[in-house]
Amino acid sequence: MFGMFKSQAPAFDLTPRNCLVASLLYCMASDGEMDQEEIGHLLSVMGPGATRQALDNALRYCRATPAEQFAAAAAPKLRHDQKLCIILNMIDSAMSDGQAEQEEQRLVMGFVQAFGLSEAELEPHFRSLTAKNDRAVLDR
Repeated sequence: MFGMFKSQAPAFDLTPRNCLVASLLYCMASDGEMDQEEIGHLLSVMGPGATRQALDNALRYCRATPAEQFAAAAAPKLRHDQKLCIILNMIDSAMSDGQAEQEEQRLVMGFVQAFGLSEAELEPHFRSLTAKNDRAVLDR
């Protein structure tokens, strides 16, 4: 009976783009703050057809669904290249404010595991993202 008081996850189709948006929302929320750089990155990946309603649906879904549950549900619906795209966007988002916080790192590694990817596979991409986000080199 008390189950009816639990928040229900809204209908949210786990399309590859929706999976990317949800993954980024989990990543952004994992450190307890949403930086402007992260919000800008999210809006850019949502694409030109993005609506406020689509973002609200994704937010409601993420609030009602634990990240681990989402990753497990999304993994079988995604191809390998889509999983890689999502993980790399999560890493890029986490590093967009200068460094990935511990909570963001844990979340990303949980998704890496749930998606069946390896650290060795991600290593060259990680190096590229690190170089891309190290804007301090421009001031040296």
